[in-house]
Amino acid sequence: QVQLVESGGGLVQFGGSLRLSCVASRFTFSRYAWTWLRQAPGKGLEWVSAIDYDGRTTKYADSVKGRFTISRDNAKNTVYLQMNSLKPEDTAVYLCAGARVVVTSTQRRAYDYWGQGTQVTVSS
Repeated sequence: QVQLVESGGGLVQFGGSLRLSCVASRFTFSRYAWTWLRQAPGKGLEWVSAIDYDGRTTKYADSVKGRFTISRDNAKNTVYLQMNSLKPEDTAVYLCAGARVVVTSTQRRAYDYWGQGTQVTVSS
C-alpha cells in the first residue's frame, strides 16, 4: 500500500520560512506529478503548487507565486515545498497529492494518492 508522509510544518512568525517534505514509500514516485494543496480552518481545499514527473514544469497559485518553491528529488522519493515570506493567511494544513499528470484541481478524485497533511501556523 502506498504511503505518503508529510513533514516540516510548525509554528512560524510572519515573514518566516518553512520547508515541507512529502515522502512516498512503496511507490513508483518518479512516474507521478505531485501537487501541494492546503486547507485553512473552516475553508475548502486550495490548490497551491504542482510539479511534473521530471521537475521541468512547475505551477503556482497566484497567492504563493514568488514566495513558494516546489521541487522534487526522485532518488529520495520526496517532493518539497519551500515557503518563504510566510503570512498569517498561509496558515493551513498542507497536503501532498499525486497524479499521473500535473493537476490544478481541488477535487480529491483528480488525484490517485493523498497524504495526511502537516499543519502550518503563521503568527502575526
